[in-house]
Amino acid sequence: MLNFSEIGHKVYDTRKTREFRRYLVFRARGFLMRSKIEKIDEFFKRTPLLTAMSEIYPFIYEQPMRAFFYHRSTFEERASLIEHHFDFLAERLKERAMKELYSEKEITLWDGFDVDEKKFYLSLFFEPGQRKEGLLSVMLRFDERPFYQIIFWIDRDHVGENSDDWAMYIGAMQGPNMDNAKEYVKKITKACHAYRTKNLILYTAQAVARSLGLKHIYAVTNDGYYANNHVRTDRKLKTDFSAFWLEAGGAKTKDERFDALPLVEPRKTMEEVPTRKRNVYRKRFAMLDEIDEAIAGNMKKIMRQK
Repeated sequence: MLNFSEIGHKVYDTRKTREFRRYLVFRARGFLMRSKIEKIDEFFKRTPLLTAMSEIYPFIYEQPMRAFFYHRSTFEERASLIEHHFDFLAERLKERAMKELYSEKEITLWDGFDVDEKKFYLSLFFEPGQRKEGLLSVMLRFDERPFYQIIFWIDRDHVGENSDDWAMYIGAMQGPNMDNAKEYVKKITKACHAYRTKNLILYTAQAVARSLGLKHIYAVTNDGYYANNHVRTDRKLKTDFSAFWLEAGGAKTKDERFDALPLVEPRKTMEEVPTRKRNVYRKRFAMLDEIDEAIAGNMKKIMRQK
């Protein structure tokens, strides 16, 4: 028998007024949706690893109840994607790595470089504060702080043609929230051979998707974002997700809430690059190849042997 009071105290900091209100709502919803939540609990009781994950990450009971992940998602869709995500990871990742990820311990994917004597690097990470948009993050860190991140989940393909395929779904992309952010974006972009940081975080997410053996990448559009906090009070967009996905080689799908992204970023040939820029592009491509190799190697370390 599920104890929604006990679970609620794990999910919410009830010392805070807003969190206490959410705790009360959670308990009320749990009472009304008990039979549905118990089905999720049954799924996570199938194996010792999944049971451990439900204890480490109790938010699996909360997320289906709230309008998270993408616009107009149903309870059944949210429950299904949570089950699929954890089932997939349990099959692909080593038990220790999976437990660490959901205990807020990062796994370094690329050692990066220093900027102003501060480390800029890439990790696989997740913290519950990002649970509105997904279930895992690829994060570029600067001075150990989040600089750019893509938050995603893994599910069966319900956008394309083959429902047997596994896909990465990007719920959000977040940029830097720190003092002098614009200054550091310029410095890091220069250090990356004029490669924009938001393109870099997408490139790394694509590499992670390939390492996991995923067949597709879909990204939530402006129409699909779960909330309206990307829209200003004058109705203009603060973050235009759709424009960036299309600029990055994406394409519209039959579901207006998702754009399809390529698994591999298209590259210009040297013949297509102006002569004066070729040296910069060579250095950039060498860096990207290094990142690909680092991600593939570090992902292999945390994955189960097939």
